[in-house]
Amino acid sequence: MKIHEYQAKKIFKDYGIPIPEGDVATTPEEVRNIAERIGKRVVVKAQIHAGGRGKGGGVKTADSPEEAEKVAGEIIGMNLVTHQTGPEGKTVKTVLVEEALDIEKELYLGIAIDRAWDQEQPVIMASEAGGMEIEEVASKTPEKIIKVGANPVGSFSGFQGRKIAYGLGMDKPVVGKASKIIESLYRLFVEKDASLVEINPLLLTKDGELLALDAKINFDDDGLYRHPEIKELRDVDEEEPLELKASNAGVNYIKLDGNVGCMVNGAGLAMATMDLIKLAGGEPANFLDVGGGASAESIEKAFRILTSDKNVKAILVNIFGGILRCDRVASGVIEAATNMNLTLPMVVRLQGTNVEEGRKLLQESSLKFEVAEGLFEAAEKVVALV
Repeated sequence: MKIHEYQAKKIFKDYGIPIPEGDVATTPEEVRNIAERIGKRVVVKAQIHAGGRGKGGGVKTADSPEEAEKVAGEIIGMNLVTHQTGPEGKTVKTVLVEEALDIEKELYLGIAIDRAWDQEQPVIMASEAGGMEIEEVASKTPEKIIKVGANPVGSFSGFQGRKIAYGLGMDKPVVGKASKIIESLYRLFVEKDASLVEINPLLLTKDGELLALDAKINFDDDGLYRHPEIKELRDVDEEEPLELKASNAGVNYIKLDGNVGCMVNGAGLAMATMDLIKLAGGEPANFLDVGGGASAESIEKAFRILTSDKNVKAILVNIFGGILRCDRVASGVIEAATNMNLTLPMVVRLQGTNVEEGRKLLQESSLKFEVAEGLFEAAEKVVALV
């Protein structure tokens, strides 16, 4: 689950991480009032769940309350397109108004789970290349990124914080401040079941102060039951409508840009299916895992989600029947397709328990299915149909 920058900064503040003075607004008039209260040059920042807002025109400075109101009128209601939103963009409904600060240096600080490490532990990452996309830094100049592993069952060591601070070239008076911020960020990461916390940039001012100029927190969905206060921060307007619909239906679904709809049971098999569609020359339209208990009802819900994507031109159903019997899956597919009057071309590949009975049901039905035995055969058939 993602949250907005202004929400993340409130959590930062609770953990003692310094943030600029500011407030959130939904109208230009509110922006003017906040700017008057701050009493200095301000920055007006669009609040959407995507990076690259500044490049898309979603971050602007203002020297006066009147100018702040003007730029807010340009940002609020705009369709903001960034490299993370896709070409469709996102509508800006809220802005964050903050004091503009005198910048001495911009740094990067983040924590994520690094599964490449032996212990698959949280890793604190820092870089002098703050303000840039960290993926770009990692690709072009990986030597600029400092990485320090942190044991999630142990306490954070001040030595680790100082090591990172000195590695960033900080002067001695600032090292202690940086170490405290890193320790607080790590405590937040563990206590709130986060999957990512990021400050980009972590700002060093000309007065020697450190502040989180930007804030990003992603939470592990499986840990949200422990944090009802975090769950309340969810903004469904920022989520992909089909993914939201799937979530409410209990289906694991992620929308992609292709035209081959995929319905699979099991995340690993779903990933392999998508890979083979690509290998066969096609483009998967989604990741969709209906789970181990794919009933006729859940299969119909999955079909309705797939067919709601207007880009889908054909469907590949790939089910492995372990506990779930293939004949029951076949009956569910036939029932769902009949109820929906489904007309999209479809390939069905079944393997596992009662597979012959399942294939027989499909072949004897009045519906038009392409039945495949091999997985790559199924991928090739659905790509040919598209």
